[in-house]
Amino acid sequence: MENRWSYKDYQIEDGLKPGSSHFQYFYIVSEEGRKRCTYCVWIEDDALSRFDPSRDFDSIVSSQKEAWNRWVRNKIDGKDFSSKVLKFEKGGEKEIELSEMATRLSMD
Repeated sequence: MENRWSYKDYQIEDGLKPGSSHFQYFYIVSEEGRKRCTYCVWIEDDALSRFDPSRDFDSIVSSQKEAWNRWVRNKIDGKDFSSKVLKFEKGGEKEIELSEMATRLSMD
């Protein structure tokens, strides 16, 4: 993972999925060295241009990261430790359980 930070009693690692041709940004939330959950931001290919006309992943991260970090902090504040995906599609966004994704996301 690219970044490590703390919020309350939790440690968070975040970063782009290495080598992926699709936009997948992961947050792994741990407490006392034990993984609690994974949050992911998934941007469908047809929605990438909403964030950056050049579809540059690094540029998208730098412009959106604070909003996504806020989403993670809100999940922690709400004690919602189920693994979630914030999925951006051409027509909008939705939050779904990671286990419900038709295409499973993984850090591998």
